Amino acid sequence: MNTVVDLSNDFAVGSTQGGKYVVERSTRAGIATMVFFAVSLGFSVSMPFWADASYLRWLSELACYFVMAQMWNLLGGYGGLVSIGQQAYIGIGGYALIVLANMAGINPFFAVLLCGVVAALIAMPISQVVFRLPGGAFAIGTWAVAEILRLLVANTTELGGGSGASLVALKGFDRSAREAITFWISISASYGSVLLVYFLLRSRFGLALTAIRDSEVASQSQGIDVKRTKFLVYAISAFGFGVAGALYFLGALRISPDAAFGVSWSPLIIFMVIIGGVGTIEGPLFGAVLFFVLSKIFEDYGTWYLTALGLLAIVVTIWFPKGVWGYIANRFDLHLFPVQRRLRLRDNS
Repeated sequence: MNTVVDLSNDFAVGSTQGGKYVVERSTRAGIATMVFFAVSLGFSVSMPFWADASYLRWLSELACYFVMAQMWNLLGGYGGLVSIGQQAYIGIGGYALIVLANMAGINPFFAVLLCGVVAALIAMPISQVVFRLPGGAFAIGTWAVAEILRLLVANTTELGGGSGASLVALKGFDRSAREAITFWISISASYGSVLLVYFLLRSRFGLALTAIRDSEVASQSQGIDVKRTKFLVYAISAFGFGVAGALYFLGALRISPDAAFGVSWSPLIIFMVIIGGVGTIEGPLFGAVLFFVLSKIFEDYGTWYLTALGLLAIVVTIWFPKGVWGYIANRFDLHLFPVQRRLRLRDNS
């Protein structure tokens, strides 16, 4: 029995022993999710006109976590590039905002996107260094890069040195207008990050990325440009982290080297992805919401709060190796953002 299926198309039709089959890439849950996606976006856009300012600030922060979790999951969950130093690009994005807005006079809201571009450009030469490190050394190397950048910024007086700097470029903006615009940009970034990852994974690039994660040698033997694919996903992830960093400190109004490049970012981001489910689009969203809620409820408990997060991560990884959403998806065959290709018999009735 010989069967040929073109998986590059959304639907492929063939025959096997006289029976018809189709390769599907959409589900009813996926269609419903896209409808909900559009409705919730419209609802979110209206919030500055009626919601309390504190809710806008909270949701802006959560939106930054969404972006960070999606970008780390794209890099580590789908690309297999486990980094513990992506805070380097959070810091680059934050300090790029200070330079572009305070020093260059660029509108701080417009500068957010440019901060992502700056982070991606800086990531390009950095990638050529860290990609030379095999396995676990890659993860340590990314952390070392973040620490080097932290020390460089801390010793640069023009950027405020170790005490940091304030975003004085926002002084001319009304507070309510500033918070509303920050919220709109944050929401756009969070929805955009999900759509970016979704469409990337449904493309040939996504197939190449997951193939490299599973086996670089096998991927290369099939004609996949491993080096180029890894370079692109690293730059894309850096862009997302740069935007998220700029947005986070746009809301905070102040930045310091420890806050921007601090190693504490990595465990929090990885916690979100692992708790939700590595290698899924839905998992990081679930994990980010869970982390955000827990942080707001228990942040006053200090080290006990961090201990509780660690214990929760241990419990989840033991009982739910694929994360909470990974378990739900497998148990109920529920895929809100379907990127897999599924073979089923065509209904000829």
